[in-house]
Amino acid sequence: MDRIVGKKAPCFEMATALGDGSDFGKAKLEDYKGKWLVLFFYPLDFTFVCPTEITGYSKKIEEFKKLGAEVLGVSVDSEHSHKAWINGDLGKINFPIASDMTKSVSRDYGVLLEDEGIALRGLFIIDTEGVVKYSVIHDLNVGRSVDETLRVLQALQAGGLCPVDWAPGEDML
Repeated sequence: MDRIVGKKAPCFEMATALGDGSDFGKAKLEDYKGKWLVLFFYPLDFTFVCPTEITGYSKKIEEFKKLGAEVLGVSVDSEHSHKAWINGDLGKINFPIASDMTKSVSRDYGVLLEDEGIALRGLFIIDTEGVVKYSVIHDLNVGRSVDETLRVLQALQAGGLCPVDWAPGEDML
């Protein structure tokens, strides 16, 4: 797979379930122009690790918004499955969840497990011009750190050389 960091993010248009579970919508990459986008893929609805990540990002949504960032979750489940999950076990969240039923977006971002038909845990930070600035992809069994995602977003926005464990307010190199 070719790297996508430093390149224009692959375009997408997906149906979504709104985070309050009330309705459906659409998400397109172009909708996020002028904003930072934290795009994360997870394997499936109604699983064990996924709700911990989704609710974790939801709890910190105001911190992302203060940084000019939006959050969008994606899995290969339908928007109807997302809505049922939100209205059932998951509960209200503060961002939409997109449906990649065709698996084309997961494939374009390099996270699709073709044999299983599900996405790995992939996280992408896309800048205001639609360029992928950060990517991490890992095994299904390990949830991501929301605080680390926020730290990386802040480091990317700082515009300098950020050493290991850099945090806002600390010196850059």
